[in-house]
Amino acid sequence: MLELTEGDVQLGKNAATKQEAIEHIADDLVAKGLVVEGYSSGMLSRENQNSTYLGNGIAIPHGTTDTRDLVKQTGVQIHHFANGVNWGNGNTVYLAIGIAAKSDEHLGILKQLTHVLSAEGVEEKLKTATHAEQILSVLKGANQQVLLFDESTITLSFPATDLLSMSAVCAGKLKNANAVDQDYVSALLGQSPICLGQGLWINASSIGVKQTSIAFISSEQGFDVDGKAVKGLITVAANTDEHAEIMKNIGKLLFDGKVADVFGASPESVIKAFTDIRQGGLSQIFKIKNAHGLHARPGAMLVSIAKKFDSQIWVLNLDGDGKQVNAKSLMKVIALGVRQGHELEFTTDGVDAQVAIDAIGQAIEAGLGEG
Repeated sequence: MLELTEGDVQLGKNAATKQEAIEHIADDLVAKGLVVEGYSSGMLSRENQNSTYLGNGIAIPHGTTDTRDLVKQTGVQIHHFANGVNWGNGNTVYLAIGIAAKSDEHLGILKQLTHVLSAEGVEEKLKTATHAEQILSVLKGANQQVLLFDESTITLSFPATDLLSMSAVCAGKLKNANAVDQDYVSALLGQSPICLGQGLWINASSIGVKQTSIAFISSEQGFDVDGKAVKGLITVAANTDEHAEIMKNIGKLLFDGKVADVFGASPESVIKAFTDIRQGGLSQIFKIKNAHGLHARPGAMLVSIAKKFDSQIWVLNLDGDGKQVNAKSLMKVIALGVRQGHELEFTTDGVDAQVAIDAIGQAIEAGLGEG
């Protein structure tokens, strides 16, 4: 897997225009022995087709499929512009990662970048960075935490007969995972859980939270509190909005009367019930033909097609980690790490669901702009 190193980073760069910035990066790719002369034309052509600006002050200029034969070795060249470069459409780039891709090794970098594109403070950190190690620290997501919700925070068939003991178990799980401190435990146990319905209850606190996380516990027999069934409790510790999608999915499960799905027989089935947002709609599987998978260009084309429709559209990489994402988000689509031959399951729900899934299938069949 291609790894970013301090040797890939060039500080103190300046460019009056986006074109000048790209040409300088191409020159360094040549000097580094990664590409031969002429690769810059492919990078500029690619930029004219679709902006390579990703967000948070980061752009990933790279060549087209027509200039891939000019790549001698897969690699990157990173230029840091402390003064920024106008990348068009009101976007300013402080870090341009020039990519020379001979194979699909660069997909790992794109997937890695998706974790910092929506994080708070990244653009300012890149703008003020003075050392290569600072830049790599930001790109690798140092000190940036994601939602904790896995087998370690799930307890199934617990012999509980009251909500307090269930809350204590959930709080203990989160504390053991170092996601919360004792203040969180005290705050959580000092409140009464709320009944969501269909046997599911919830409690939450933002006090003493180190990492946004979720714990879940199901009761072995189930019991009643004030005439309301208790089958499971979901406990939330939040200092970011990383849990928002799961909460949205819980609302849909409640609306559709499918909360029973979360009371699974294994941690994996519980996680799937909370994170798999497919609730009805049309589904179809398509295989990706692109030689280098869903890198930036075909990924952007797929997202642009999805955005044309009013229906909700989700995509799941059946050869990936099993997480379903919004097909209208470039960051999330790239994060799927889709390679040639991977099968993607698209699910659409809405007034133009069939038209949307047909259009996506046709675009994939046509190569998503790469023939």
